[in-house]
Formats: sequence, structure tokens, C-alpha cells
Amino acid sequence: MNRLNDIQIGLLRMFDRPMSQEETLELKRLLTRHYAQKAREAATKVAEERGYTQADYDALLNQQQRTK
Repeated sequence: MNRLNDIQIGLLRMFDRPMSQEETLELKRLLTRHYAQKAREAATKVAEERGYTQADYDALLNQQQRTK
């Protein structure tokens, strides 16, 4: 079993208090936006490193996805 790291323990302590449903939802949205931005940045970096162009994306969108 994995142990919690110092950051995870700190977050648990920080949020060890009653929170309204609204506060909980706001926190979830904040974290979702944060990790979505990180994912976009990583995807952009990979696309730039591999030299993908708009034509590459168009080809992916138009290719057959299912086998017959």
C-alpha cells in the first residue's frame, strides 16, 4: 500500500473542517481546471516536439475509427 506524501498529508489537514456542498463543489472545480490546464500544456508540448500540424489533426479526425 502506498503511503501519503507530505503534500497529501498537508492537504488533508488543511481541509479537515466542515465544508458546505457549495465549497466542496468550488474546490473540485478549481482542481479540475488546474489539472485540465496541465493536461493542455503537456499535450501542446508533445504536439510541438513531434511537429504536428493542423493537417495531421484533420487526418486523425477524418480517419475510419471502427473496423468492419
